[in-house]
Amino acid sequence: MTGGPATPTTDRRAPAPGRAAHGTGPGMSTTARTAAPRAVAAPAALAPRARLLPALAAVYRAQLSRARVARIPLLFVATFQSVGIMILMRGVVDGGTEAHAVVAGSSVLVVAFVALNLLAQYFGQLRAGGGLDHYATLPVPPAAVVLGAAGAYASFTVPGTLVTALVGCVLFQLPLAQLWVLIAVIPLAGAALSGLGAALGLLAPRPELATLLGQLGMSAALLLGVLPPERLPALLVLARDLLPSTYGVEAFARTFAPHPDWAAVLVDLGVCAGVGVVSLTLATWAYRRAAVR
Repeated sequence: MTGGPATPTTDRRAPAPGRAAHGTGPGMSTTARTAAPRAVAAPAALAPRARLLPALAAVYRAQLSRARVARIPLLFVATFQSVGIMILMRGVVDGGTEAHAVVAGSSVLVVAFVALNLLAQYFGQLRAGGGLDHYATLPVPPAAVVLGAAGAYASFTVPGTLVTALVGCVLFQLPLAQLWVLIAVIPLAGAALSGLGAALGLLAPRPELATLLGQLGMSAALLLGVLPPERLPALLVLARDLLPSTYGVEAFARTFAPHPDWAAVLVDLGVCAGVGVVSLTLATWAYRRAAVR
């Protein structure tokens, strides 16, 4: 004779249905607890990478806003420095092609100060402070980060360059009719110098070295760009031809002639554009190299 009704064979050690579904019960192992956040974060890592142009525009606006707040005093210093150099050179240079070189070189020096010197410092500090890790977590192409920052810093030089050119033309009694060529000189020379500055900041092992390299680059732009080439030794003339900003200086200086050689101006601007493409490509490669470390 059998006993009473059979007792259901339920395992009391099995977790409750709610806890089993969510995996957050007190009996859950440490491995399971650490795996749970990763399972939630996995879809974010698979987010589609943003397209280049929208990402570039976003980085450009952010960098321009940051530069407008933090770099206005330094831009004033850059403009005051260039105007002071022209005043000093006024006692040495009377006019002619030498005056053309002084005014054009001092104007482009503002671009070199911001786009080369400050951008090298910015990327050096960004790399040392872990800022590259922040950009690496975003679905932003590396080219957008480099081009956005370079474009913002180059755009930031426009007021100082225009003021320097206007003061120089009045000081040396040069015509103002051809100042419109700065519309091409500023972005092309800025692209070449910004790419070089970003590459120096990203490749330098320490931020102090990035600052030093940026200062040396600006000093080279000052020495080789402002001084008339006729007064330079042959070795420095060769070094001048290797400096990216030289071709922006030459293009601007040629426009002060009574009858500008526009073909030569276009050649100089074309060289500036080519160097800009190469330097920005180098900066993008340096960014990828620094971001994976």
